[in-house]
Amino acid sequence: MSELPHVRPERPAEPAPAATAPAATGTTATAERLSALDLLSFLCTLFAVASLAIWGFTAWDLPWNIVFGIAAPLATLIVWGLFASPRAVIRVHPFVRGLVELLIYLSATIAWWSAGQAWIGLGFAVVAVVVGVLAGRRRLS
Repeated sequence: MSELPHVRPERPAEPAPAATAPAATGTTATAERLSALDLLSFLCTLFAVASLAIWGFTAWDLPWNIVFGIAAPLATLIVWGLFASPRAVIRVHPFVRGLVELLIYLSATIAWWSAGQAWIGLGFAVVAVVVGVLAGRRRLS
């Protein structure tokens, strides 16, 4: 036992006091703030995922409705997370990101159309394209 060094337990160091928040001091924050356009873009994507889930569960017979009801929104979320999310795994040009979003919106529109709800699909397509164009213009500027 004499070979072991003698160690005294010490109290851990206190963390440094937090600096004041940049917004509180009047300077601009370096983090990007969410806008209403970001919220609308997120809601369009969320509606597209929900639309594909509804389509998958209602458009197919029993064994396939479970497969498509889970696989269609899951595949959409994977593609969105890889290419179109704000923290995308694979960074692509904003034009490619816009195309991916457009394909997601198009698939939801086609799903509504094939379910016999053409007006819902058309309404969603108009809203999603307008929001996508405005968000894309802001990303490119």
